[in-house]
Amino acid sequence: MTLALIPMGSTDEFWKSVHAGGVQAAQKLNVNIIWQGPIRRDDRTAQIDVIENMIVRGVKGIVLAPIDNMALRAPVEDAYRNKIPVVIIDSNLESDKSISFVATDNYKGGIMAGEHMIKLLAGKGRVAMLRNVEGSASTDNRERGFLDTLKKAPGIKVVSSNLYAGATTETAYKASENLLAPLKSASSEVALDGIFCPNESSAFGMLRALQDGGLTGKIRFIGFDASQKLIEGVQKGHIDALVVQDPVRMGYLGVEKLVEYLQGKTVEKKIDVPATLVTKANLELPSIKELVAPDLKRWLQE
Repeated sequence: MTLALIPMGSTDEFWKSVHAGGVQAAQKLNVNIIWQGPIRRDDRTAQIDVIENMIVRGVKGIVLAPIDNMALRAPVEDAYRNKIPVVIIDSNLESDKSISFVATDNYKGGIMAGEHMIKLLAGKGRVAMLRNVEGSASTDNRERGFLDTLKKAPGIKVVSSNLYAGATTETAYKASENLLAPLKSASSEVALDGIFCPNESSAFGMLRALQDGGLTGKIRFIGFDASQKLIEGVQKGHIDALVVQDPVRMGYLGVEKLVEYLQGKTVEKKIDVPATLVTKANLELPSIKELVAPDLKRWLQE
């Protein structure tokens, strides 16, 4: 049995971890998976092309992390018409033609970041948020959860929340500099107390901008997802916390639920993969180490 596992992007560590989880499930369940996705995590056209190619190839099912919650509806419904079941992972799709949705409760993840920011700032200060990309349901929900939570702290003022990082760390770095520039004084002090970034690439772009501007440790910084560079940021005190998903588990469950469906079993319509708040205080716990630095080489031929 051959299945397709189609991520939003193929270069982020997050998606490599999803791939590792998919391979793990495929080996256990004795199925083949084709891993293919766009290079850029905002390339809707490339992702649509991959899905259409998989339909033509006649794969038995697809596990998909849709880049855009609207633009990917048509190809998923095309798969449905061709009797190819689709499991959606990570970010929701505005369609009833998928068999299951396996993801973190992203709104809840945003709440987790907001509550921790309120705690770090003792309920008062100036906060900015750098958004990810337009149309991504997962990060939209994180951003909304974060902003809604800050409303509970009247002493906190959101001074910027309308800039988008874009799909790469380079665009995120430029957007981060654009966010910080108007808030800087002549003496290079920044009128900002806290920053939230809702995914790996936006958080890394912001980390670089803060490091280059000599601002690390001066502004409370919460990111989302983990990579080697972001974990180093936590270790050095440059990042106060990361809300971390379990992408290996997400990839594993996506493939597992698809196989169960193809075997005629009943599959839950929605499956939650809880997020974890990672800080310097809990970083050395074995469970956290496994979560933030999974052994990808064991599963991926790299």
